[in-house]
Amino acid sequence: MQPARVSPSARSRLSRFHMAASSPSTGNLGSSSRNGRNSKSTQQLSMGGWLLVVLVGLLATTVPAVSGLPEGGAGGNYPVGRFPFLMPKVVPYKPELYLCTPVKVDYTKSYYIVGFEPNATMATAHHMLLYGCGEPGSESAVWNCGEMAGGSEESGSPCGSGAPSQIIYAWARDAPKLELPEGVGFKVGKDSPIQYIVLQVHYAHIDKFKDGTTYDDSGIFIHYTTKVLSKQAGVLLLGTGGYIAPQATEHMETVCDIREEKVIYPFAYRTHTHSLGRVVSGYRIRKDEAGDDHWTLLGKRDPLTPQMFYPVESRDPIRRNDRLAARCTMQSNRTRITKIGATNEDEMCNFYLMYYVENDEPLQMKYCFSNGPPLFHWTNRETELNHIPDYDASHL
Repeated sequence: MQPARVSPSARSRLSRFHMAASSPSTGNLGSSSRNGRNSKSTQQLSMGGWLLVVLVGLLATTVPAVSGLPEGGAGGNYPVGRFPFLMPKVVPYKPELYLCTPVKVDYTKSYYIVGFEPNATMATAHHMLLYGCGEPGSESAVWNCGEMAGGSEESGSPCGSGAPSQIIYAWARDAPKLELPEGVGFKVGKDSPIQYIVLQVHYAHIDKFKDGTTYDDSGIFIHYTTKVLSKQAGVLLLGTGGYIAPQATEHMETVCDIREEKVIYPFAYRTHTHSLGRVVSGYRIRKDEAGDDHWTLLGKRDPLTPQMFYPVESRDPIRRNDRLAARCTMQSNRTRITKIGATNEDEMCNFYLMYYVENDEPLQMKYCFSNGPPLFHWTNRETELNHIPDYDASHL
């Protein structure tokens, strides 16, 4: 059984679309200015009856030249393109399905992603992630990239084993679009470790697809520019493993040390849990000469509100030897243990911190996870944390 219904004639071409594209039919590359004054239609290719949208220039292709994104720009009025990165008309066939689809970035140029415009609703997609990868996790156009994959279908991780992997954007619960601060962008292509972008969509419920005639094209319109930006964006994901006991309130916590000789400037955060989350909070911790920890709030949210990226509470720079910490306060009325896992019957505890570095590369550290409860808490002796804001971290 395949995770997406694709006609046999289209399947072979779709499985290679991230390596080479066919010649365009009609239309021009979408392009607009940074201040939104101009816009043009996007280019679409029809392959075997399935819609496949290809960006000329962003993709490494041999297509003829067409009018596209102008190079460079001045000040805050540099030109910005809009690339529709959507699922190619998939038909999810079982609940809790994770599907991935890739696009290869043109390796001859550097591109800077400056905004994300969701094309999805929470009635269809539980959440979506954009991964930046050195290699995709599969050679197929669409593959099962969750923990529910069976042995008879194409499956794999979002990014290839051993290849660079990082999350560059996350969406859930009808969050609106995100535009990065002026002059900030995620660098992809050319000498960046990000040579592929992979879209992952989690379909928690599939009732609307059961008749076999309804398809899905959830995804994200990526806003990008070719103007060289001095402020490179990055995302650090803090999360936990562990489990929540029945009929219990549990704190799922993590802490990590910044050991790289970099200065990062936080500007946005996002929280994510499933249904048991009540409050998710994130902090920067800086120890003074007396050994006292000073906790600076980065962000705190009810994770059941729209899971967008919100402005951080403090934009003070984060430096080497600072620490980052996150807590998810979970409340369970269930009569069973709830483990960290991929389905809506499981839980997740995630705090995303989006930041930029100036005239530097983002952190090599992309993920910071702890074992979670019952093995790990902020109060563990080995953390050497003090002045923990226990009440504030769990209350809005």
